Amino acid sequence: MLIDQFGRKIDYVRISVTDRCDLRCTYCIPKGFKGFEVNKNWLTFDEIMRVVTAFSAMGTDHYRITGGEPLLRKDVTELIARMAAIPTIKDLSMTTNATQLERHAKALKEAGLNRLNISLDSINPLTVHQITGNDCIEKVQKGIFAAKEAGFETIKINMVPMIGVNDQDIDSMIQFCMDNGLILRLIEAMPMGVTGQQTQGDNLTKLLETLRQKYGLIDSTKTLGQGPARYYESPDGKFTMGLITPMSQHFCDTCNRVRLAVDGTLYMCLGQEEAYPLREMLRDGCSDEELHQAIRKAIDLKPQKHEFRTDATKIKRIMSMTGG
Repeated sequence: MLIDQFGRKIDYVRISVTDRCDLRCTYCIPKGFKGFEVNKNWLTFDEIMRVVTAFSAMGTDHYRITGGEPLLRKDVTELIARMAAIPTIKDLSMTTNATQLERHAKALKEAGLNRLNISLDSINPLTVHQITGNDCIEKVQKGIFAAKEAGFETIKINMVPMIGVNDQDIDSMIQFCMDNGLILRLIEAMPMGVTGQQTQGDNLTKLLETLRQKYGLIDSTKTLGQGPARYYESPDGKFTMGLITPMSQHFCDTCNRVRLAVDGTLYMCLGQEEAYPLREMLRDGCSDEELHQAIRKAIDLKPQKHEFRTDATKIKRIMSMTGG
């Protein structure tokens, strides 16, 4: 079992399989950005599996595949199938923008993927284009419906409300999710990289009271993954909404996750610099015990909390470099 120096059990690893993306969301990747990791430095699937096997042997049982856009990584369903074959893994999920999902949904489900989180910040085509730089709303919707048809029962829609950009679309997003049996998760923007630092996100703790009154939302007792979201539901239980509030009401004291970037760097916190490189030791043929020791050393580096509110310009790396 992995326990950090603050007594938190680390049982959740988010694994980035690429830092590339086919969209350019205004709060994530800067327009014209070309500083992506070269492919030779990406962990191979065999290297990722060594890390996953090591974490699993130490009690970590929840994993999420992320990017960039993970469905841009060739044969990613192969990695899903290999991970799903590990009997101790309880939950295996993916975060995607869904532009590629229509043609991959069935294969992902058959490979053993349990759940999907889909990034979608508006249902309005003009707003989607403004945020992503792409007319992708039709492809995303087709991806969502393909996932439902493939048998994914738990599909979460991740929306980052931004003042003056898409906050006017929250009601239409709620209606879209109600109509299609989707879980809506509202996420506060974080000041990661120049784009994130220029984004004015909504205070969701304040917004919650308005949404409670408007939709009659009550606290939910549902367990919907290992993430930090607090969930609420309609009185009839047919609609569920989650809030992730790293800025207005942080959850650092219960943080149970680390992130493996595509280059093999383990990041301990989105809002801090602590990290531990694994790629070189993997390619130098380290033993399983050496890898276990390195992971334990990395976990010991995990900070008590982020500093997004006290030092909003600290994190220079963009979100896709860390893994979502």
